[in-house]
Amino acid sequence: MVVRDCNQKEGVDYNEVFSPIIRRTSIRVLLAFVALFDLELEQLDVKTAFLHGKLDEEIYMKQPEGFVVPGKEQLVCRLKKSLYGLKQAPRQWYKRFDTFMIAQRYTRCRYDNCVYLRQYSNRFFIYLLFYVDDMLIASTDKSLISKLKS
Repeated sequence: MVVRDCNQKEGVDYNEVFSPIIRRTSIRVLLAFVALFDLELEQLDVKTAFLHGKLDEEIYMKQPEGFVVPGKEQLVCRLKKSLYGLKQAPRQWYKRFDTFMIAQRYTRCRYDNCVYLRQYSNRFFIYLLFYVDDMLIASTDKSLISKLKS
């Protein structure tokens, strides 16, 4: 389901839309670390990422085609979570993801808000690079990657 963002008005339907984007330098550094230290590397894509953001604003949309209740065609749906097409969907997804990563005891990089690190011991660590709905995960131990993914 996609919402038409052309109907949204700044200050009414949304305020903040900025979502951080990974710096190319961060990707290059991670790939250099992978090669230099023979780290495990995996990539993943979150298929329904923008459907998980919690909305700060009250947003209404027309009933989706095929779901219109006969006799109630004039009614609208109030969104509880973001949908694809909302201007703030990428930001709300990032905020939810960031909150989750911090709760899992990952540290966000001060240089790049899309880089997360968790140090388990002197030998074991995991890096996660976040780009909209894609991620690169590198670690000294493949089981740490599996644990993060689950």
